[in-house]
Amino acid sequence: MVQLEESVLLVRKTITTAPRVALVLGSGLGGLCDVFDARVALPYAAIPGLPSATVHGHAGQLVAGRLEGVDVIAMQGRLHPYEGHSLAAVVLGVRLMLKLGATTLIVTNASGGIDPQLGPGSLLAITDHINLTGQNCLVGPNDPELGPRFSDMSAAYDPELLALASEVAGEQGVPLARGVYAGVLGPSYETPAEVRMLRVLGASAVGMSTVQEVIAARHMGASVLGISCVTNPAAGLSAVPLNHADVEATARASAEKLTNLVRGVVARLV
Repeated sequence: MVQLEESVLLVRKTITTAPRVALVLGSGLGGLCDVFDARVALPYAAIPGLPSATVHGHAGQLVAGRLEGVDVIAMQGRLHPYEGHSLAAVVLGVRLMLKLGATTLIVTNASGGIDPQLGPGSLLAITDHINLTGQNCLVGPNDPELGPRFSDMSAAYDPELLALASEVAGEQGVPLARGVYAGVLGPSYETPAEVRMLRVLGASAVGMSTVQEVIAARHMGASVLGISCVTNPAAGLSAVPLNHADVEATARASAEKLTNLVRGVVARLV
């Protein structure tokens, strides 16, 4: 991909380290970058092919540094298809971070809880996802230098990383549920009828991101860990109307325990 190679060349002029771990930080969760040592940031707008993030709570910059002694790189805020971006643009950041050297991807997001046991502030380790966006970032000509034409998704979320996250959460005394994430297009929130459908399908939580990033990462052979911060009950499970400000507020309130969990996982990857 010409666009990807151009982006890699430009980013390497500013970010000279080779990261081992890549992170995607969702709504209200970008504060993890504040604890990076030797921090270097580059706005998306300065990177060819990466549009500026438009959603409140997404800083829209690529941040590299060291976390728990490990070279890492993070998307501080992500791009979503509902913003009008092409899927190529949505996953370019993930592909870029992996091209820079990362072999492990940790994705975080904010989600609506479908499982009634997942209250606001709960953390969910994603065991699998259901792609209900009607889209797939691998549609079109395949670049064999990135990955195979038909990408295996039978273990999209790495079992060893899931086990590690559960172990670290237990040591930290942080409850970490496990479940399936349903990815929808958005930007409207789901209807109560849609949430009932998702529960029948086996989803524990629902959100408007992540699935395309994970597809792109697995296509390139990266190991993936997904952690979702449940910020609200999904539509129909609460009498309170849904709004993005509440999503951000709950994500920020849960950011410390999520940050500590991710730091604990990264430290074990040394």
